[in-house]
Parts: sequence; structure tokens; C-alpha cells
Amino acid sequence: MTRTRMRALLWRVAACLLLLSAAGARAQEAKGGDEVPGRREGRVRAPELEGGRGWLNTERPLTLAGLRGKVVLLDFWTYGCINCLHVIPDLKRLEEKYPNELVVIGVHSAKFDNEKETENIRRIVLRYGVEHPVVNDADFRIWNAYAVRAWPTLVVIDPAGYVVGYASGEGNYDVLDKAIGELAADARRRGTLDARPLKFALERAKTGDLPLAFPGKVLADERGERLFVSDSNHNRVVVTRLDGTLLYTVGSGARGRADGDFERATFDGPQGLALDGEVLYVADTRNHLIRRVDLKGRAVSTVAGTGEQLRDYRVRLGTLAAVPLSSPWDLHLEGDRLYVAMAGPHQIWQVDLKTLRPSVFAGSGREARLDGSRDEAAFAQPSGLAGDGRTLYVADSESNIIRAIGTGAGGDVSTLAGGDLFEFGDRDGRGDEVRLQHPLGLALHEGRLFIADTYNHKIKILDPRARRVSTFAGTGKSGQSDGARAEFYEPGGIAVARGRLYVADTNNHAVRVVDLSTRQTSTLVIRGLTPPPGTMQAPDEAADASGGPNAEEIKPAPQRLGLNEPAELVVEVALPAGYHLNPSAPHRYGVEVVGVKGVPTHLTLAPSLGQTLTGTAAGGEESTLSSKSRLKALPLRVGLRPASPGTAVLRVQLTLYYCREDNTGVCRIKTLVWRAPVEVTAEPGAPREMRLRGKVE
Repeated sequence: MTRTRMRALLWRVAACLLLLSAAGARAQEAKGGDEVPGRREGRVRAPELEGGRGWLNTERPLTLAGLRGKVVLLDFWTYGCINCLHVIPDLKRLEEKYPNELVVIGVHSAKFDNEKETENIRRIVLRYGVEHPVVNDADFRIWNAYAVRAWPTLVVIDPAGYVVGYASGEGNYDVLDKAIGELAADARRRGTLDARPLKFALERAKTGDLPLAFPGKVLADERGERLFVSDSNHNRVVVTRLDGTLLYTVGSGARGRADGDFERATFDGPQGLALDGEVLYVADTRNHLIRRVDLKGRAVSTVAGTGEQLRDYRVRLGTLAAVPLSSPWDLHLEGDRLYVAMAGPHQIWQVDLKTLRPSVFAGSGREARLDGSRDEAAFAQPSGLAGDGRTLYVADSESNIIRAIGTGAGGDVSTLAGGDLFEFGDRDGRGDEVRLQHPLGLALHEGRLFIADTYNHKIKILDPRARRVSTFAGTGKSGQSDGARAEFYEPGGIAVARGRLYVADTNNHAVRVVDLSTRQTSTLVIRGLTPPPGTMQAPDEAADASGGPNAEEIKPAPQRLGLNEPAELVVEVALPAGYHLNPSAPHRYGVEVVGVKGVPTHLTLAPSLGQTLTGTAAGGEESTLSSKSRLKALPLRVGLRPASPGTAVLRVQLTLYYCREDNTGVCRIKTLVWRAPVEVTAEPGAPREMRLRGKVE
């Protein structure tokens, strides 16, 4: 291709991307300032990805030089931003369409202090199923190098390593698809495309599944003595007694939007809940739907939304089923009026359940802190609702404030406490002097508002009349300690019943219970609850061959075994105090006798039930006899047959899933690998047992 044709291609791609900036500007006008220039004069080499505090979904930092020959798409995001979360499905579609031509790299440039921690970003990567590499750009080094000014911003880099354009905001899939396709096709014609597949070390390979996965909201039914939990990442609703006794689950656990009975219905990231007798309404957030659950008839149906995301932020006339929604995050029911915290368009909607007609109750669609009439007021990602029939209270998460809306005719919007879009922190006090950090949940009890101050890992109390806020529970440090000095980890939803506060402790995968009189916190144990079928995957065979997830190699001292006597290998692993093996997890082990090809092995394995033995491998310098199977319990025991005097090497690999005794918090995966020298001897009294030991943290 001539230089002229190459320049024309790059200008065409840049022009396509430049058209997107206007679409993204409205969604981002309060979230990043001016737009990024769509094109720079001449060809500009993309700056290297330097200055990050850590990388996720990859074993080592990536460089653009090392990705030469690939189209690279940088996604500048911050995980509290709803527009950024809306981009993730588009990125997945692009990755699936261009699996060998495109590399997506998430550049996480945090807005909130809490979002700067790599571990917190890792939880979001797991929560939203992000499977591309992510760099923690907490110090804005990469952001500044690319002159980015808004979340989300996507930067396209060609296979030669030059910036060719950008796109701001969400809803840009089609033009990005066209640009990436043209760049990849051109590089293929010129012979400069690197189409070799890349495989990354994903974070999901390092953790196991738990009975609850990132629960987002809870609803306590005091009259019916029931607790409803949005088991968000298991795509279902869990129903228990208030004491944690499991009643049933709603939804199969598969991701989807199918209606039907409880066993076949599907959800995608459910959040807010509202109860009307034996009817439960569910904000099916990532499906952009509102679902109706008939608790007696055990059936799920769709009452609002088309399944497509609302893009233009206008409520169209028509029935609920014909109107698109955008990330409904919480629900509150008052008689026949269902209020919806519509996080995507930064509005509060109202649904008349008699006529099945939706309307905007409050919010212009602009993202800001602006009080006044309901039509003119502005919100920023409202995510929590509570009310008393006269006033609707709103946790306005991105503005870090708590709002009040009069529900009567002519009711206005006012701010009770908190800061603004970029005025956040952790400070108790009154009114505007209060600082919160991305609050997601509210519960009203005896005239007081309990607040899930999510990124501060606290529960706070607001007196709506005095506008005074004080800390009720939580130290401000993420953790899972119970008792008087409880710790939480990004709590997202709260509810009150029978003198107890129930907390959806999202990043701890748990429901916590706080006694309102003593302020003592405990972790609710839901006995009998297991992850949905199919969510716990066995370790990848390819990963096993290279060491397995979270692999650690142990080099034990040489051991001896007696000749011609039945022998046994015993592998013991010490778990941390308070942890146990996850009974539903696919624990696996492999044992190999490694020897030189062509030389008889001095030690063989004795097959037993459930084991599969494979013989000498063809080719290579080593021959192996191996046994692979599922592990049922510790210690692992494998039969051995010492065959002749001499030395051998046993390679033992064990992959374990271990969890807290209450099956909350985190379920870890660890692979231990031993390469143990063995001497087979005819000496009388030689040992008949070989022991290997290890421990996990």
C-alpha cells in the first residue's frame, strides 16, 4: 500500500471515530470536562502504558511494543461510572468478533479513592466478567499521556502502534467495529497483522464460587418473616427466613431474560426489589428490564422493558413492555406506584401498575447535583430508594448525596446531605458538610434513614429533619469482622426487620445482620444454599499443564521406599484457620512418575477407583505414568508400586478450592506442585509410605 493510501485509511478511520464524540459528550458533560481531540496532526506514536500500580487478567505488564501487529483498543474507565459499565458488553462483542486481531486493554483511571485499590478493581473485574487485561492507572499517568478528559474514552491504536482515533461515551459499537475491521483487513493485506491467539491469566481462574456472588440488594418482609436477596452474579433471587433458613431460589442461575417457572427463568445482574403481597418486582439491571415474580404461582414474567438499552433518555409513550429502560438499579413501591431508580439516564421513573404506563417522575437526564422542581432537577446515577408515602428518598451515588423528593403535586427535589460529583470522602456532620463516597442503598426505619455508604465500607444514619449524618456501623476499612467493630466491603443494599438491619455486603458475598439496639454485627449463614449448577468450572487442562491456577511449586527433600512392598503416597495440606474445602468445587489432582525415555521406571502407580492411568508418552525425553482424578477429601492417598532399586521423581499437582466456614467472603483457588525425588531400596525396614506436606494462606 502506498503512503498516500495508508494516510487515507487512517484519516477515514479517525473521521469515523470523531463522529462519536458528540454522542458521548451529552452523557459525559459532567464527568470529565472537555472532549479529547479526535485526531492529532500527522501520525502520532501511541505512548507506552507506563506508570500503572498493577495489572489484572495478565501475568505480567503489557507493552504496546510487544503487541505490534495487533489492533489495540484502550478503554479508559472507572468502575463506579454507569456509562463505563454500559461499554463492557460492547467490548465483549468486539473481542468475540476479532479474537486474534484485537487486544482490548482496560485503563482504570479511578474517580473515587476507593476505586484506586487494585484489589477493589479485581472484584469489579470478577463481578462484570471482564476478561481482557486491566491496568490500575490510579495516578493518571496513562490518562495524561493520552490527554483523556472523560469516562469512558476509547482509544484505537493501529497494528503499527499509532493512535488513529478515539470515541467518548457509550453506544459506539458500530463505528468501533468498522474502524477495527478496516485496520485489521489492511494489516492483513500488507502482511503486518499478527493473528496469533493470545491467552491471558484471568482473575476468575484464581477464585472459586460461593453460595452468594456479589449480592446487590436485600428486602426484608417482616410480616412474612422472609428475606429476599438479589444474588446478582448468580443471576437469581434467594429467598430465606429472617434467620437464614433457605426457602427457595428464583431463577436457574444462567444469564438470560427468559420468563417461566422458577427453575427455567433467567436474569442478568438483578438488583432492586419491591414486594406487593405475594408479588415481587425485580430490577433486572443488566437486562434493562423489570420482572414480576409470582411467589405463589412460582412464575417469572416481564412487565417493563424491551431488553434493549434506552439510548436517547426519553420515555416513549406506550405500554411498559414497549419502552426501553437503562440500568434500573432500585425499586420502591407505594400503592400502585412503582418508583424506579433509573441509573442509566440519571432519572427517577414512575410506573402506574394499574395502567402499565411509565413516566419520568424526576430528573432532566442531565448528570449533576441540581435541586428544584422535579422536571428541572438533575441526578447522577441514582441507585437506592426508600420512602414513607409523602417523601421519596434517593441515594444519588455519583453525586455522593442523599436526596428527598416530595411525592405530592408540585413536589420539589432537595439535597439532605453530602457533597457533589467530585466532592466526596468520609465525614459525618450536617447537610453540605457531610462527605459520602458512592452510597448505593437506603432503608427507612422510625424516621431515620440508614445509608449504605458503599465506598466508605460503612453504614450511616441520616436524620432527614436535622440533615445530620453519623456513622452507625463499620470502621471505614474493608474487611469482614463481626462484633462491635464490624467491617464491611462495599455494602450495596440494606433493609430493616424485627430490630435488625440486613446488609447486602456485596464484595464479601454475604448478608450481614446488625442488631439495632446493640450494634453487634453477625454474618447470616444460609444453610443448604449452593452455587447454581455449572458455575463452578474445573481447572483448564491447558492451565494444568503449565502449573494450574495460582500455582506454587514445593521442593521436598528426597524420600525412600521399600522394594516390592505395597506403598502409599499421602499428601497433606493445611488450610487457614476458619476455612474448609468447598464441597461443591471440582478439586483435582494429578500424580506422575517421571523417568528417562527408554529406561524402565523404578516406581509405578497402583490404579484405584476413580483414577485414570496413562502410560509412556510418545516422543520427548521423558516417559510418564500418571493418575488424574477429582479429589474428594484431604489427605490425598495414592497407591504406589516400587518395582526395582533406583531413583524416580514423583510430580504431584493439587488444585483446591477453599472457603470460609460460613461460605462467605471469598473462595480461593490454589494449586500446589511437588517434584519429589524418590529412592527405591531393597534395604530391610525401608518406609512403605511417602508423605508430602503443604499449606495455603
